[in-house]
Amino acid sequence: MEKMDGKALSLLIETDIKNNVLDYVSKGYRSPKLVVLLIGDNPASVTYVKNKEKACERVGIQSEVIRMTSDVNTEDVLKVVKQLNNDNTVDGILVQLPIPKHLDVNTIIESLDPNKDVDGLHSNNIAKLYANQDGFVPCTPRGIMTLLKHYNIEVSGKHAVVIGRSALVGRPVAQLLLNENATVTVCHSKTRNLTQITQMADIVVVAIGKDKFLTQEHIHHANAIIDVGINRVNDKLVGDVDYDALIDKVDYMTPVPGGVGPMTIVSLLENTMKSYGLSIKEN
Repeated sequence: MEKMDGKALSLLIETDIKNNVLDYVSKGYRSPKLVVLLIGDNPASVTYVKNKEKACERVGIQSEVIRMTSDVNTEDVLKVVKQLNNDNTVDGILVQLPIPKHLDVNTIIESLDPNKDVDGLHSNNIAKLYANQDGFVPCTPRGIMTLLKHYNIEVSGKHAVVIGRSALVGRPVAQLLLNENATVTVCHSKTRNLTQITQMADIVVVAIGKDKFLTQEHIHHANAIIDVGINRVNDKLVGDVDYDALIDKVDYMTPVPGGVGPMTIVSLLENTMKSYGLSIKEN
C-alpha cells in the first residue's frame, strides 16, 4: 500500500503558486487577495481560517479576515459581500461554514460574485460543474481529483463509490468522477447493503464524519481509498477509515492527518489564483 501524501503534494503546488505570484508582481501587477468572512467563534472554524491565512502568507497571497459576531443579521452580511464584490483588489471571497443557524446561508452564497466564489458553492459554479464546464470547483473535491491524478490512479471506466452526499464534498466529488468517466455510486445514511456496494469498488471516497467507519469488512480489494473525515478522538485526529485495518486491502490510501486536508487548502489557493487571473484580464 502506498500512502497518498497530500502534505508533500500540497507543498509542491504551493511552490508553483508562489513562483506564479512572484512572476505577476515582478511585472508590476498587484498581489492576489483572498477575503474570508468568519461569522461567530466556532473553534474549528477559527482554526481552519488560521490555516488558510498561513497558507496564503507562504505563497504571497494577501489575506484578510472579516470577523462578524454570531448575532449579525443576513442583511449586514450581504452589505459586506456587496462591497467585496465591487472591490477590484479582492479576488476570492470565502464564507467560512458553518454559519449561525439564523442566517440565510443560501442567500449569502448566491450574493457572491460567481467569479470570486473560491469555494465553488454559487449555483452558477455548481451548474458549470454538472455541465462539465470550466468554473470554480469546491476545494476538497478539487484536491481529491488532484491527488488521484498525481498518483496516476485510473478513474475512467472504474467503479467509484462515494459515501456521503454533502453539497461541499460528496455530491461534487461524485460529479467530478463522473466527468472523468467513472461509474459512480453515491451512498448515504439510507443506503442498504453498503458493504456489498463498497466491496465492488475500485475507488472509495468517504466523507461522513464518523471515526473509523470504513472497516476491513467493507473492502474486498480497492485501488484507492480517499478519507475526507476529520474526527477528534481522545485528542487525536482520526479519519472515517480504519487505516491500519485496511493497509493490506488497498493499493493507495490517504492518511489523516496529512492526506486530503492539505489538498483542500492548496485548492483554495489555486481557486484564488484562478480568480486573480480573471481579474487581471478584466482590469
